[in-house]
Amino acid sequence: MIRAVVFDFDGVLADTERLHLVALRDTLATRGWTLSDEDYCTHYLGYDDRGCVTEFARRQGVSLDDELVQDLLRNKARRYADLFDRGQVLYPTARPCIERLAAEFPLAIASGSLRGEIERILDANGLRGFFRHITGADDVIEGKPAPESYQKAVAALNLSGADALAIEDSPWGLQSARGAGLHTIGITTSYQAAMLTDANHVVNSLDEITPQLIQARAV
Repeated sequence: MIRAVVFDFDGVLADTERLHLVALRDTLATRGWTLSDEDYCTHYLGYDDRGCVTEFARRQGVSLDDELVQDLLRNKARRYADLFDRGQVLYPTARPCIERLAAEFPLAIASGSLRGEIERILDANGLRGFFRHITGADDVIEGKPAPESYQKAVAALNLSGADALAIEDSPWGLQSARGAGLHTIGITTSYQAAMLTDANHVVNSLDEITPQLIQARAV
């Protein structure tokens, strides 16, 4: 019996992955490094900002000290904010899904985005009150695919992982949720279904996710 639903944010509720890609690529370019769309989707999508930077450095054979990492993260956050201010980023299907599930379950978010960025988007759309808890990248030591963000989310709801279901768009996010013991639904906004093999069930749109589906097919 599922007693709560935990959403990922980027690629699930908000169409922000493109903004993150552009902000990260522009930040890396200030150091003379390049990042293609294909490389981002193949190697970095699903990581939090620190994970993206450190994994990029590892793959490029570049050594980064903590001061440089912090500088890159600050620059990326500023660039993302600039891009975000230019338009709406929630998927049109997000609000109906949130309202539909909130009528049956406590809701939380476990995301690789900064908590302030998430709250800003939710506040702008009048949705923050639907969520009992938000775990952002700045709330954990280890980002996805480590299970910490989901562990914190379900603990804040006074539940165990087995009591909750995660909605995720990436293999890394699904690995994180499964590592914390959650049931999972994968959504094909970022990856094809063949890449979401850790999901108990896969959908193409938030419109497909109902309380009935969660209880009957996702576990």
